[in-house]
Amino acid sequence: MAQTKIIVDSNSYFRLAQNIHPFLCKPFGEELYTLYMHADLTEEIQASSRIRNRFDWVQKEEYRNNRCRSVSLSKAQKKEIDETYEYLWEYVKEEFIDKRGKGPSPVDVKIVATALVLDVFLVTDDQDMIELAKTYEAKQMTSIGLMKLMRDCGHIDDDKINQVIEQWLYDNDTPYARWREEFKKTFKRDAPKGY
Repeated sequence: MAQTKIIVDSNSYFRLAQNIHPFLCKPFGEELYTLYMHADLTEEIQASSRIRNRFDWVQKEEYRNNRCRSVSLSKAQKKEIDETYEYLWEYVKEEFIDKRGKGPSPVDVKIVATALVLDVFLVTDDQDMIELAKTYEAKQMTSIGLMKLMRDCGHIDDDKINQVIEQWLYDNDTPYARWREEFKKTFKRDAPKGY
């Protein structure tokens, strides 16, 4: 059976991979869900001293090795992703940057374009990326949604989910203002309070 690929944005990667390891390229569930980072994100991690300082664990060999593979793309897919990116980027400039002064970065837009072309889920907690994905009907879920999928497939359990949430609270790196509401709606219980 072929893998069911899922692309993970960097914000979700940083929130999940430290405690759910190995995180990428390890199929789970009957659908063989397999998580990948976009190649541009792997380069972004290597280039950013800010990221490496804030998330010092990403430089450990076991995590670097786990990030070494990204989604394989054919020439035709790469061309279609580039074309889709150009279209989405024009929309982002008009609807986000010109009107709000901010919006998804070029790398974020490339990731949404990749998810659209490949017709795969994108995991992100970035609200601008979620809005862009919804506008163009790209499949997307949050870190909380991914943890539910993993739990439903028997890949992780509630103890692991609690560990992840407690790490978010300890790191002061929660996804967005209403994440506790999403957690309660998703898991039918209150999120851990932390330490």
